[in-house]
Amino acid sequence: MVTVGKIEEIKEKVAKKNSNFQRKLEKKLINVSEVSNSFGETLIRIDGEIPVNLEINNGDRFLFISYEQTRFTHGIHKYPAKFFPELPRWLIQRYSKEKDIILDPFGGSATTSVEALLNRRHSVSVDIDPFAQFLAKVKTTRLDNEELEIFSNLLVKKITEFKVTDKLNKFIPEFPYRDNWFNKEIIFELAYIKKCIYEFDISEDLRNFFLATFSSIIRNVSNADNNCTRTVIRKKLNKQIYPTMALTKFVENLLLYKTRIEEFNKYVPDDIEVVIDSDSDARNLNYSDNYFDFALTSPPYVNAVDYPRTHQLEIYWLELEKGSLTHLKKKHVGTESVSVKDYGELHLIGVEEADRVLKNIFQKDKRRAYIAFKFLFDMEKNIKEVNRVLKKNGRYAIVIGNNKIRGFNFESWKYLIEIAKRNGFTLENYFGSEIIKHFIKIKREERINTDWIIILRKI
Repeated sequence: MVTVGKIEEIKEKVAKKNSNFQRKLEKKLINVSEVSNSFGETLIRIDGEIPVNLEINNGDRFLFISYEQTRFTHGIHKYPAKFFPELPRWLIQRYSKEKDIILDPFGGSATTSVEALLNRRHSVSVDIDPFAQFLAKVKTTRLDNEELEIFSNLLVKKITEFKVTDKLNKFIPEFPYRDNWFNKEIIFELAYIKKCIYEFDISEDLRNFFLATFSSIIRNVSNADNNCTRTVIRKKLNKQIYPTMALTKFVENLLLYKTRIEEFNKYVPDDIEVVIDSDSDARNLNYSDNYFDFALTSPPYVNAVDYPRTHQLEIYWLELEKGSLTHLKKKHVGTESVSVKDYGELHLIGVEEADRVLKNIFQKDKRRAYIAFKFLFDMEKNIKEVNRVLKKNGRYAIVIGNNKIRGFNFESWKYLIEIAKRNGFTLENYFGSEIIKHFIKIKREERINTDWIIILRKI
């Protein structure tokens, strides 16, 4: 049982977290200096807000220190490989103006759209993943403060009244290996939280906020490794799951996210629109020619994050999908789900440096060679589409990392520059952003240490 006393402990814990976060924001410095990384390379370190008129030379390397990764709605729910907010904010402010329309064709959890909204730009966030669409909508929607306050308090009170009854069964979804992923008591706790959310007579927007909070605890209270993108059970971790864990984690996240969205509500303008587009695809955008003023994205890495598998437990509990997720995986750019008939022969993209690497990979692993080719092939489709929907002289900023595939450096950013040049863009600038913290577990030899930002201009 989660007692009233336990709720008070959780409230104190959340209040302390909020206080520490506010102190961190108040102390942040905007500082530019030169530093060296572990390889002896010179980096330009920038703490906090990135100056809009920062001087950039081709090939510069930056170390951006973020203070706002969990501010506003950015902190609602973990999502792998997402922007730190200061980067899209800076690019939006630098390459667009108020009331412009901004496109993110690989929208993910909508960091770009949140920053566009807070900076008075209209935006469209495109993503083919139903979980990304759901989370993006929650993170870009202002809630009614009075309704939020009343029903958050009621929901917390409900948690103290938890008991197992037959009524919970209808809120327990069926999905593969469910009883391996979750202990029995946790299944009932999750079902109870879900039941409480659905029994309230509330707006759809508030219900979705509560469901996103519910989703945010699912991986933590499962038997799966919290930090691995593959959603796997690692017995060596000896993960500790205990009764009431789901209930207490939910209350903690609810109170924390509530304060984040209340701050977000203060800054959201009434006359700016965010569209979470579930009908378009990054390779087929349902917009007219010359529609957008600026495009900004961070596409998936080749063969690095399997998003449906990363979020499979959340997808199942939210009942966005049932059974196999293979059909979702195949839709993603950078997917590993490819057919044997496709990779029996070598495929080349027509970029000399990229083709050389593809040939080398093919000698070691035909499947990996095809996955890498398919990524570039799909990205070319995206680049063509973005060029079509951008206004003349509009910029497309792409934030992309490299991979090491079967021992060969696969420098995606360089290949995308050449692909963009043959599809109506000119290269305006390119520079690196050092990655200082990995939020997901990636094999050391496959880790991406630098993101490259390429600024393309439509001719």
